[in-house]
Formats: sequence, structure tokens, C-alpha cells
Amino acid sequence: MAESRHSVFRQFAASDWDGFLKGVEKEGLRVDRNGFIAQTPHPEALGSALTHPRITTDYSEALLELITPVFDNTQAMLKSLKDIHVFVQQNLGDEVFWPASMPCELNGDPSIPIAEYGSSNIGRLKHVYRQGLAVRYGRMMQSIAGAHYNVSFPDSFWQKWQALLGNEQSLKDFKSDQYFWLIRNFRRRSWLLMLLFGASPALDASFVEGVSHELARFDERTWYGEYATSLRMGDLGYHNNAQASLNICFNELSTYTQTLDRAIHTTWPAYEAIGTRRGDEFIQINTSVLQIENEYYSAVRPKRTTQREEKPIQALEARGVEYIEVRCLDLDPFSPVGVNQAQIDFLDLFLLDCLLSDSPRIGDAECERLDDNYKDVVANGRYRELTLCRGGQRTRVTDAATELLGQLEPLAELLDSWQGASTYREALAAQRGVLDGDANVTSARVLETMRSSGLGHRDWVMEMALQHQRQLKQEGLDPETLRAFEAMTSSSLEEQREMEQSDTLPFGDFLAKYLRS
Repeated sequence: MAESRHSVFRQFAASDWDGFLKGVEKEGLRVDRNGFIAQTPHPEALGSALTHPRITTDYSEALLELITPVFDNTQAMLKSLKDIHVFVQQNLGDEVFWPASMPCELNGDPSIPIAEYGSSNIGRLKHVYRQGLAVRYGRMMQSIAGAHYNVSFPDSFWQKWQALLGNEQSLKDFKSDQYFWLIRNFRRRSWLLMLLFGASPALDASFVEGVSHELARFDERTWYGEYATSLRMGDLGYHNNAQASLNICFNELSTYTQTLDRAIHTTWPAYEAIGTRRGDEFIQINTSVLQIENEYYSAVRPKRTTQREEKPIQALEARGVEYIEVRCLDLDPFSPVGVNQAQIDFLDLFLLDCLLSDSPRIGDAECERLDDNYKDVVANGRYRELTLCRGGQRTRVTDAATELLGQLEPLAELLDSWQGASTYREALAAQRGVLDGDANVTSARVLETMRSSGLGHRDWVMEMALQHQRQLKQEGLDPETLRAFEAMTSSSLEEQREMEQSDTLPFGDFLAKYLRS
């Protein structure tokens, strides 16, 4: 019988283990003091949304995205994320930074301004892509916010791991295959993250104005899912009928890129009917199932840093998988920065175990079961009698979660013994406490706190936003960090100006060239 990968991993010495490389991308809406989505342009004090390395926008001009550098420990990463938040809060004027995934008060699509990136061809391409999202799905869905957790392992780990497994591939191919090994198990277990960290069980009534739904009334301005963990990841959140036909394969890099590439080059009748222009205005990049790779919504993505004007597929095929992007995390509204240390440390443990556990390829039947498990926990994860399909049997969700957490304990003990710390055992204990009833899962805590406050979704989240703002402004930034942010603002604005001045190719020609590449 072949030696288990967990046993092989135990052959590492403490000195061989360099830990995880990690970073966060955290989204959030700018909101006025009445709890309505901001109608103002991206603050100039925050620099250029096109070129700033730490502060940009996602879909909407009001939807900020804050990006940390890569770190090798959780504390440093969270300190960086907090510093970015402080700088943003200091430059929002009378506005606040919305700390929940489901949006503030909206007034239909026209109230959600599409992000602007200036007159350069790259800037216009980013704007047209967002126009395409608007004509395809509407803008409401694009006002939702989340946190993306990016994690990888250093090459020193991969070289040791490859030697222990006796693998003779190139390092590039070995890493890609191993990351997809991890992704397959992530797909099998991602429901657990929605149970533990789903934090969007309620929403403002304006989000579903005129929309058919099955939510319950919380108060006159708020709807909620009785057992929901994440409305953001459910049918009212990120979804799209065209993408349901894609069957994106997560078994290996080649099939993943091939199926994505096919989607980018396969026209969709409804999008053909819209066309790419309205008069002289470009309203979508193309009429395919996907305009670009980033349009594909998934709970996890294999990623590779792209070069300017390089497509994600091209980067993956040329240089292999560099890191994993976990995309299913709701914002934690109780945290001033949207995530917390116990959550990040648990994710590291969870993802490493996905790499070390057996991970056969996923067939069509299993793929469907995994999707069903995920959707069931998103919609009804707090229902104690909910069952999941695991190993061909129906298992209560709480029993399945307890079993999975138990499987992580030996790994947590091993990592802590190498580091002479209790980091991973504490992170695991925090999640066990949630399941054992010592605390509530985040979605239940949100509803419980709303009820005790007597406030609906908009007013409760606004109260949290103001509380976070006061705390972060009070903590402030040291002079050196403040100067660094001000320098990034200045240099990003200058870089955008230089890009705009150097562009000579008409946008239509640029787009045609981009689509041919």
C-alpha cells in the first residue's frame, strides 16, 4: 500500500517548513451617511484606481478593493490590511466604508456607477468589460462585496515535497498539478467554509425590489434567509445562466484553461442580440459566454500574476499556477478589516490538508453532488437536520463538519510543534467552539446581533461601519507609513497620465488586437 501523503509530509524537518505565503484582496462599498451607495467619483487622495498597487475599484466606482502585498505570516498581512484601511478611512470625507457583503441601500441599476479608469486603452478596456457585466447581468449583482484570500507555498517547499514524492516533472508542471490536487479537495470541502464563515444571511429590501424570492421578512426594510449562511453566494448573489453550461473542469491545468478558452470564444445568443456597441459606445468586449476569464464566477481559482496586457490563461499556460485564490469568503462585518486572524490561520490549515489528503479526479456525477452540497449549506447551513452527500451517504452537516475538523487536528499539532507555538490548534479550537455551541457561526451571530440591537440590515451595518471608522481613525498611521501611501497616490496618478499620453492606437483597433492575442 502506498504511503499516505500525510505520512510523507511528516518526513519534513521543522527547518524544512517555511510556512505559507499569503495576501488578501478586500472589497467594500463607499456609502454616504444616509446608508446609500456613494455617487461620488473615486477619491483623488486614494490615487489612480488603474495603477495604484494597494487601492483600486472592482465593478463600481463606489466599490473599493484593497490589496495587500504577499507576506509569510498572518500578523504582518493583517497589519498591512489595517494600514490600507486606515489610509482609506482618513480620505473618505463624509462617507463610510461598508463592512458587509450585501450592499447598502440602492435604487436600482442607475444608482450603481460603473468604475472609471481614465482614457488609456487599458483603462477603457476595464470600463467596457464592466459595461458588459451590466448589460449581461445587471448592476445589482455587481454591488456585492467579498474578501479573496490568496495563498501559496514557497519554492523551497515544492522542491522538498517533489523530492519526497519521487516526482520527476519540471517544477512548473509539478506545482500546477499539486495546486489542482488541492483545488479538487477544496471543491469537496468548500461547504465547510460557507458554514463557518458565511456572514450574509440578511439584506436590504432595496436589493430585491421587484424580484421574486423566498426570503423571510426581518423588518420593513430587511429580508433574511431563515437558515441561510451566505445570500451573497446563493441564487440572489453571484449567478448566471450562461455560465451554468460551461462545465469548467478543475481536474488539471490543461483542461481548465481549454474550457475557459472555449467559453471566451463561444458566442451566446442572448449576448449576440445585445451586440458590442450602442452607437459609437462599446458596451461589451465580445458576445461570448465569457468576455474574459475573470467573468467566470467560482469559489476558488488557480492564479498566476499577469504582465501588462497579458491574459490570465496565457500567464497560466506559460508559467503555470503560482497561487490559489479563495473567493467564497463573505466580509466579516464584526472585523474592521473584513477578516480575522483565527479565520486566516484556519484557512491555511484547511488548504494544506486539501493538498495532503487523497484527491482523486472529479467526475461529472461527483461534480454535481459537490455543487449541491455547497448550494445547500449556502441556503440552509444553519438548519440542524440538513444533510450532505458524502461518500455515497447522507450525513448531517454538523456531523460532517465535526468530522472534518477532527481530521485537521494532527496536522495542527505538527505545524505548531515545528513553530513552537499554538497558532493552528487555537484556530481549530475557535471553529470547534462554533460547532459545539460555545459561539455562533458568523451568519447566526449577525442575525442575533441585529435582533438584539433592534436594527435592520442597513442601520445595523451602518452602525458597525461608523464604529470601525472611529476605531481605525483613532489608531492612525505612523509618519513613515503615511508618507509611503501618499507617495503611492502621487506616483499612481502620474503613471496613469503617462499611459494616457503614450497611447496612440485607437481603442477599436486596440480591442481587436487584444481579442486576437
